[in-house]
Amino acid sequence: MSALHNDRKTFGIHGGVHPPENKIQSTSEAIGSIPLADELVLPLNQHIGAMAIPAVEVGENVLKGQLIADADGIFSATLHASTSGSITAIEEREIPHPSGMMADCIVITPDGKDEWIELNDCENYTDLDHQQLVAKIRAAGIAGMGGAGFPTAVKVNPRADNPIQTLILNGTECEPYITADDMLMRERADEVVAGAKLLAKLLNNPEEVLIGIEDNKPEAIAAMRRAAEHSAIEIVVFPTKYPSGGEKQLIEIITGKQVPSGGIPAQIGIVVQNVATAVAAYRAVRFGEPLVSRVTTVVGDSLLHQRNIDVPLGTPIAHILSAHGWRQEESDRLIIGGPMMGFTLKCSDAPVTKTTNCILAPSITEMPAPPPRAGLHSLWHVCRGLPGQPLTATAFLVFA
Repeated sequence: MSALHNDRKTFGIHGGVHPPENKIQSTSEAIGSIPLADELVLPLNQHIGAMAIPAVEVGENVLKGQLIADADGIFSATLHASTSGSITAIEEREIPHPSGMMADCIVITPDGKDEWIELNDCENYTDLDHQQLVAKIRAAGIAGMGGAGFPTAVKVNPRADNPIQTLILNGTECEPYITADDMLMRERADEVVAGAKLLAKLLNNPEEVLIGIEDNKPEAIAAMRRAAEHSAIEIVVFPTKYPSGGEKQLIEIITGKQVPSGGIPAQIGIVVQNVATAVAAYRAVRFGEPLVSRVTTVVGDSLLHQRNIDVPLGTPIAHILSAHGWRQEESDRLIIGGPMMGFTLKCSDAPVTKTTNCILAPSITEMPAPPPRAGLHSLWHVCRGLPGQPLTATAFLVFA
């Protein structure tokens, strides 16, 4: 057994970096919550694939968990009310996107009751067949919560010619600042394991069920080992290095196999799911809960309070920042995700979606603005001053 207490051999990957982790700021307290916002804005497309189709009308009253938009085909996902209230608009609103684009959204004004629909609890869900379980996950609107947003019902229903030998749950979370999965594993390890078992059943019980975690998460590792103690699930720990949480990188680290260029993991008998996705799938089939909230890291030195919260989908980011004492004058930008793969948010009115794992509000000192890039006009004058032959417009474009 290695120093990392693995029975399994792990493998290295080429390249990678060790940026400052900045994890401890948001892990000093349990996952929390904040008061409901005055309105919730739910984009119709929070997943890879076709946009969902509204199933409600303006003026209609809804309950928490009620279907408000239906999936448009296989590669789509349903959408549910994240609290009880009234539908006050179906219109274009700002969404979290690098371009600052607007998109169709359903707007709910909460009634303050947070009243659930009647949920279909299923204690004996392991007795259900494959298609019944897939239908429950599809109906709950589960999509990949690690960032990609791939509809989960599709991923757990691979083609018959791609038999799955290995299921991997990704608890790596290698991106600096983000600790949503870390805290989820610390506090809800039993549900992560239950989700792993469910996904394994859906994949016809692969030979291996592995949960990969970087070695910078000792509390999560200990919790997951306790939860998996009497199961065949392996907790695989490996050295911390970015980007070990990437799907293809994680597969190589844990199995030594490489996904073919342009291919998908199922082609080599592997399926990878995020730990939060596994929990959401479990709660969908066991308790009948659709995906209406998620754990999100709220972090950055411009905030008075840094932590993780379980936040209703559709909550405006401005509301979350306000609840955490955002000092806007000390912040140059807002980032959705981490500093490596995240993007700058154009408008703080944009809402949390199924894929929002982190809201990063760094101070100017913590993350200074990049130096301005020279425009083409300035570059033209610089180049014209170079010694040698006169610079033509064509040569300038090549030079630029």
